[in-house]
Amino acid sequence: MLQRMNARVDHLIDEALALAPEERSAVVLALLDSLDGEDDKTVSQAWAEEIRRRKSELRSGAQRAAPWAEARARLKAL
Repeated sequence: MLQRMNARVDHLIDEALALAPEERSAVVLALLDSLDGEDDKTVSQAWAEEIRRRKSELRSGAQRAAPWAEARARLKAL
């Protein structure tokens, strides 16, 4: 787990962890986007581009989707 910095940060983290998964995701993206430089793409823009690229590769047949059991096994092996 993250090393806590101070009481204010502890409180913010506790509040964020109490949010629903979709809300936590939105908070994470907002925080990551806030760290980007002005000339850099935001994290959410980069992910949107990556999703479009992968979707296109799947539709064209350049890539194939892995079955969930295979993907889960790969993740457990990490």
